[in-house]
Amino acid sequence: MKLLGLALAAAFTLGAAPADAAPRWTVCAGTCSFAVPAGDYEIEALLTGQTGLDVEARRIALAPVDTRPGRYVHRSVTVEVRTPEGMPSGEDGPGTPGLQVRLTGPAPRPARIIVTPKPKAPRIFVISDSTASDWTFPPKNGWAQALPEFFRAGPSVRNYAQSGASTVSYLADPRYFARVRPMIRPGDTVLIQLAHNDKQTTEDDYRANLATLLDGVRAQGGAPVVVTPPVRHRFGADGKLTPLGLVVNNLGVDLPAVLRDVARQRKLPLLDLTARSQVLVEGLGEAASWPLYLTLAHDGVDDATHLSRYGAEQFAALVARAMRQARLPVARFLRP
Repeated sequence: MKLLGLALAAAFTLGAAPADAAPRWTVCAGTCSFAVPAGDYEIEALLTGQTGLDVEARRIALAPVDTRPGRYVHRSVTVEVRTPEGMPSGEDGPGTPGLQVRLTGPAPRPARIIVTPKPKAPRIFVISDSTASDWTFPPKNGWAQALPEFFRAGPSVRNYAQSGASTVSYLADPRYFARVRPMIRPGDTVLIQLAHNDKQTTEDDYRANLATLLDGVRAQGGAPVVVTPPVRHRFGADGKLTPLGLVVNNLGVDLPAVLRDVARQRKLPLLDLTARSQVLVEGLGEAASWPLYLTLAHDGVDDATHLSRYGAEQFAALVARAMRQARLPVARFLRP
């Protein structure tokens, strides 16, 4: 295995790529930057020790591997570079130009990394709210922020989830759907999960807004996928999640139920994150499920809606499993 690792290292150093691919490589120790323009890129990494990769706005690109000294593991993933790096509002700043790569894990070791442009990569767009957002600064994390780690190289997860967004504001604000829609190419997968902030939206308006989003995606040739929202950490005395926990809004509209019905009527794929996260959270129980969310002891705040890094990874795993079971075309790129 050590010889294999050395061979891989040599291949990363000496291997040539087509001239128009313009690959760039470096040995990264901690944080490194690649001066590349906006677009999709494949990252190939030769990892050792207990090392993973985050990119851009704390997106989890590769989960840490665990190897013995002198042993190497080859991993690859496709990522998007954009400005702003985080949420489309840019409220947390534009970020740093180019592609930022940070080593993660309990005992990270220097990693050899190659970055290659992939302008024709298939894309997975995420239209959602803060529960899925790319949060530039801790402690909050979104489940789509962790989704790239479940895919091998191929599709780029383009996360345009915006904190505070509802079906109303995502359509009304020119920074959101008006920006995302022209990017969508035929065959792109578009995950739509908007519900948490539709607290005062009537059922009729909610259905109409969803129809506008779905029709807009289809008009671009994209493949819309309906995703129900993750549950909140709101328990009743019976040990079950309350209606607020199950994302029933202030008008009594069961938003996940509406999403299920819209998907059924339109014959669209449905990823029922509400049902899956309910099973996970209720199965753990009120106390044991708190680490999925932000807690006073660990994060300085008790937050029953937003996710910890651990929670984001767990909920992203539920989404990835649902994508596989729904047999979405991009599911063929999921890691085993």
